[in-house]
Amino acid sequence: MASEGLLLGSTAGALVLIALATGAIWIASGWLERSADALAGYYGLPPVIQGSIVVAVGSSFPEFSSVVFTALAGTFDMGVGAIVGSAIFNVLVIPALSGLAADGDLEANREIVYKEAQFYMIAVSALVVTFALAVIYAPATGETGTTLVGEITRPLAAIPLALYGLYLFIQWQDVEDHEVVPDREGVSVRRQWMLLFAGLFAILVAVEQLVAGVESMAATFSVSEFLAGVTIVAAATSLPDAIVSVRSARAENGLTSLGNVFGSNTFDLLVAIPAGVLIVGTVTVDFAVAAPMMGVLTLATVFLFALVRMDLSVNDPESYALLAAYGLFVAWVIAETVGVTSLLRPA
Repeated sequence: MASEGLLLGSTAGALVLIALATGAIWIASGWLERSADALAGYYGLPPVIQGSIVVAVGSSFPEFSSVVFTALAGTFDMGVGAIVGSAIFNVLVIPALSGLAADGDLEANREIVYKEAQFYMIAVSALVVTFALAVIYAPATGETGTTLVGEITRPLAAIPLALYGLYLFIQWQDVEDHEVVPDREGVSVRRQWMLLFAGLFAILVAVEQLVAGVESMAATFSVSEFLAGVTIVAAATSLPDAIVSVRSARAENGLTSLGNVFGSNTFDLLVAIPAGVLIVGTVTVDFAVAAPMMGVLTLATVFLFALVRMDLSVNDPESYALLAAYGLFVAWVIAETVGVTSLLRPA
């Protein structure tokens, strides 16, 4: 990658690069989120557009960028790992931090549980089916001669994208008669557009550097691209989502906090991954690694769903349980990396 020249040629240099890129993503995502929200209010966009498109794209743009850059660099497994790892981080860590930050319990409602959460679980299933179809109809051979490798083509990428279109349609139907009054008081349109594009550009540059730093670390410690994406890249690119949700929880808006988790994850799975395929045409996915990770994501989602459904809220003990579950996930990833366990079987 072009950014490799910025590396210091050492582990310390790669760590510095990762830290600087993460900080830049954090700052630039704040610019993007604030400008997008101001412009949505100025133009009087319906809530479905603000929530499902503006806010989702804003807080998920780092994950989106990571998929695009890894696809262009030929390391798509790292991009997929970043999306799956970010989704696991989002459903376990972000609700936990939001629950602890809230004044009391983090409130939910039946719409969050029965529409957003359930549609998100459908999104997880759709992505697993897309990976499986790639192995069945466009098989490839892995480096070790294994055959659980497939090529995701543009027609296959259209499957999750079509499902996201259905998601937007459902959201639109729910607010079809809702009238929004534009909020133009004190909004400098030119400044907000400049801030929006500055945020997008800064995120693109920062994510490129982040991926370069993680690639260097992965090569140094012989960590697979998928596992590097699932941990380091995932945590770094999930910062914007965490900030948005925790801020909403402190403002006693639990619905927005949890809604951002499910909405952003739905966007990441159904739009970000297919976007990488549409850009480069064809990408290779290792099903032997992706499927177990998607299984972990499914278990994490079911765990959060069960906790939220019981009392339509997340309290402090449940928050600590979610953090403990993420701790177990990280411990398992480390065990896979050092060879203690072997559930993941890279091709």
